Amino acid sequence: MTLENLALQGKQTLYDSMAAGVIGRLFDIRKDVIKESLTDFQGAEHRLEFVTRVHGIEFINDSKATNVNSSWYALESMTRPVIWIVGGVDKGNDYSTIKVLVKQKVKAIVCLGRDNAKIHEEFKDIVPEILDALSATEAVEKAYYLGKADDVVLLSPACASFDLFKNFEDRGNQFKKAVYDL
Repeated sequence: MTLENLALQGKQTLYDSMAAGVIGRLFDIRKDVIKESLTDFQGAEHRLEFVTRVHGIEFINDSKATNVNSSWYALESMTRPVIWIVGGVDKGNDYSTIKVLVKQKVKAIVCLGRDNAKIHEEFKDIVPEILDALSATEAVEKAYYLGKADDVVLLSPACASFDLFKNFEDRGNQFKKAVYDL
């Protein structure tokens, strides 16, 4: 089975899939059943959830990523240029652990939140375009216009959602609605 055939992508998911396969074999589950399960597995809503593709731009909902570590894994799994939608209620985030990855993968940032000063300060020297948005609709529209075919718009906020949304589910649902409304 090739890595490209896994339903869920990314280094952490690869490790999880390998562990699941080994455990399946320990329980004498047939290899073809394991392979089928790993190729059509549906991930959790709001966790690296593929939304759709619009004019060649892929939209991914990772609204559940409410800390820097979760966003690191999301960014690490991206293989194409990323427009990163980040922000919300900062919980004392240390962005230094993610800066190298952002420099490698992120072509633009759309800050989704009321107070984006820390994000601007942290990434101003490594990301050429940083915009602000006060709604999921505004963030999606700005990200879409920054993108081109084969880019990825990734909502992976690294922050809590409570400044603009009821919770991460509300943020993710509003993101998906805004994408479908494009």
